[in-house]
Amino acid sequence: MVMLPGGGLISYELAGMDVADVRFAVSPVNELTLSLRTFRDPGRYPVHLPWLRRTERVRAGLDLPLLLALTNASMWSPDYLTPRPYAPLTRIDDELAAIARVPLDRMLDDLRALHPGELPEPLRGDPAAVRERITTALRAYWHACFAPWWPRMRTVLQADIIHRAQVISAHGLAAMFAGLSERVSLDGGVVRVRLTTNAGYRRSTGGEGLTLVPTLFGRGVTAPISPEEPPLIMYGTRGAGTLWQTETHRSPAALTGLLGATRAGLLTTLATPASSTELAGRLGVTTSAVNQHLRALRDAGLLTSARHGRSVLYLRSELGDALVAGGSAPDPEDRAP
Repeated sequence: MVMLPGGGLISYELAGMDVADVRFAVSPVNELTLSLRTFRDPGRYPVHLPWLRRTERVRAGLDLPLLLALTNASMWSPDYLTPRPYAPLTRIDDELAAIARVPLDRMLDDLRALHPGELPEPLRGDPAAVRERITTALRAYWHACFAPWWPRMRTVLQADIIHRAQVISAHGLAAMFAGLSERVSLDGGVVRVRLTTNAGYRRSTGGEGLTLVPTLFGRGVTAPISPEEPPLIMYGTRGAGTLWQTETHRSPAALTGLLGATRAGLLTTLATPASSTELAGRLGVTTSAVNQHLRALRDAGLLTSARHGRSVLYLRSELGDALVAGGSAPDPEDRAP
């Protein structure tokens, strides 16, 4: 996916100017691929420095030469690694499986477009072996650096989509497109994305629709460089600046006195299900410490737990709900006579 900072023009003709022709989606593999820009030039993405620091140790065990080769100095990445998501909540396993099956000639075309001269060493050799190495490296990167943080990332991305839908409802499609970037506009049923290069094309969205994908790892708008690719615009999401802020939870004083600040905070937080890794990121503590507290709260009957995929999700039990509700009540000694 080539960065399109603003010269040439990509024009998407909306079929019938229909709201149904425009859809939003979140793509885990798009975020995974675009995040590789932060490896090459962390200073350009200061919002993500806390995440880069937290994942520095595990990144050292990844196939870094290969991952770095999937971007270039212009912060471009191959189109086939930023596919159009076809569902609002695409699963990473499905996307990686599709990448593992991409035609070899298409993969090579995209890699040569990324590196017009000689391909970097990790991308040379038997194309099938290169494709497998890319898929393996991305999967390892996901599990090491993304899976623990993905619930948090996804929440920010989904909040952006809700906001855009509210703008459409209140002010119409044109206002929503104008809000994506100063380089995106809708006029006369045509969505225009302005580029800095002389490249560009015009095509209809008929039969395919136009997919809008928010991203945490983009500072402008991006779109496929080929008119053969499905209509797609990726844009920087709102709220990215809050992504790595640790959360503080004010727990009732009585509850804190009974359980301690950390356990009271966890119990207060778990009005909705969450995993230990998600809680650790939100509260700014280690996963091992969170697990110890969660086990103690569960053993006391204050939490329930259930496995969801690879994760164990925790939720307050009825007893936990009653304790939080009781802890929120005012102390009798504080009441006016």
